[in-house]
Amino acid sequence: MPEIVELLASPIHRFSGRPAAGPAPAPPGELVDVIEVRAGLGVVGDRYFAQPAHRDASVTVISRESLPAGAGLIAVRRNILLAGVPVDDLVGSVLTLDSGDGPVRLQVNRRAHPCAWMEVTVGPGAWKALRGKGGIRCTPLDDGFLRAGPVTVS
Repeated sequence: MPEIVELLASPIHRFSGRPAAGPAPAPPGELVDVIEVRAGLGVVGDRYFAQPAHRDASVTVISRESLPAGAGLIAVRRNILLAGVPVDDLVGSVLTLDSGDGPVRLQVNRRAHPCAWMEVTVGPGAWKALRGKGGIRCTPLDDGFLRAGPVTVS
């Protein structure tokens, strides 16, 4: 059964400068049990919320199956970690998630390519291993809430 494993809404950019220097510390409350999604704007409280340059990529999703054991959203900086859904195959479609508060539709615009930071935050070889499996960048089409736990996917 598909599941939302983790949710992330980070108000800051932690990956800046050179990856060898390491990321800035995660702020308290970056991983959450529920996120509020706003149509055309993104995840409330996230660094990309309502940013014009990121409207077509304001919500990011990655599959747990793409990550090595133990890696999570803090390492890859995506908003939604899904299990049981091959998200990288969904470019050009609409992904609908319902975790109990009603459906939230996401227009899947393009792949989210990994960056050099993955070598530091996930581990050596991650940048190459995540090419083609780095998740997706989406535009939310609905207002709604998503919660960690079981999710209906369509």
